[in-house]
Amino acid sequence: MDEQSIDIPCPICNASGNVKMIAHVDEIPYFGEHTQVTVQCHDCGWRQTDFIPAEGKKPGGCSLVIDNPDLLSARVVRSSSCTVRLPELDLQVNPGSNSTGYVSNVEGVLNRFVDIINLVKRGHEAELIEADSSESREELMGELSTLNEMLARIESLKGPKTIDAVTIELLDPHGHSLILHENTVERELTEAELRELPVGPDPAVFSQDDMN
Repeated sequence: MDEQSIDIPCPICNASGNVKMIAHVDEIPYFGEHTQVTVQCHDCGWRQTDFIPAEGKKPGGCSLVIDNPDLLSARVVRSSSCTVRLPELDLQVNPGSNSTGYVSNVEGVLNRFVDIINLVKRGHEAELIEADSSESREELMGELSTLNEMLARIESLKGPKTIDAVTIELLDPHGHSLILHENTVERELTEAELRELPVGPDPAVFSQDDMN
């Protein structure tokens, strides 16, 4: 796979002339042929990956109820435009301007949420040490308790018997994301969702002209 120079400034360091792209065509079972596009700045190290299907896709959402450990191995294709939700835990990760796509499985996606929860938890624990009032400490303790409950529920999904199921939901305005499992439920996005959902990085970064 050869690198190709693309005529855009780096969105992080704004350097020009040293942003390169690698495009790799591959086949993902049940997802079809897609192009994995990686853009990288060799000045500052910024890197972004996305997945573009060969066939046009409509905006859509899909969900899978995780009610047994076998479903943790279900393949997940998440593009840079996709919002990921765990509705029962009121958790949501939106795509940002530097969002990147990935291919993982359900367990890998859950582990990403665990990492975020642990990051927030460490922040609250540091704040608790510095808290100067009983009211602040009580509020932080309540938030820490909620975070611990989230971690325990996610961890329980990996046990021999899942008691409280959790739904993983992908919402993608570009239609490039999918959970590859026979129990996956697919649907169209509502007009309200299309208005409100973020779409991630500037699609011009991955324009078709750059790949030709």
